[in-house]
Amino acid sequence: MGANEMVGAYGERVAARHLADAGFVVLDRNWRCQYGEIDIVARDGPTLVFCEVKTRRSARFGDPAEAVGLAKAERLRRLALRWVEVSGLRDPEMRFDVLSVRPQPAGPATVEHLRGAF
Repeated sequence: MGANEMVGAYGERVAARHLADAGFVVLDRNWRCQYGEIDIVARDGPTLVFCEVKTRRSARFGDPAEAVGLAKAERLRRLALRWVEVSGLRDPEMRFDVLSVRPQPAGPATVEHLRGAF
């Protein structure tokens, strides 16, 4: 695993813990199908939440959430519909969130949780 993959895996662990601490129930992590991958699928009360996690060690390339463009949002919507189909759920209420994780030189990473990002 390369440095970027290690940073990404760390960010996803931090994001999953952040969601659980906020009362979400994490249902799936790194779910894959032929069309791509969903970082985290969780429940926020009755709402099914599909989360994209972006981790950056610095702000040099902008806020991590800015890396989720239109194409990525559309792909995540398609993946979410596939996840729902495979899970057998019927017409769940859905939301798409972005979690931006920034590791810190000392202490815990900071997490910005953008609910209903797209």
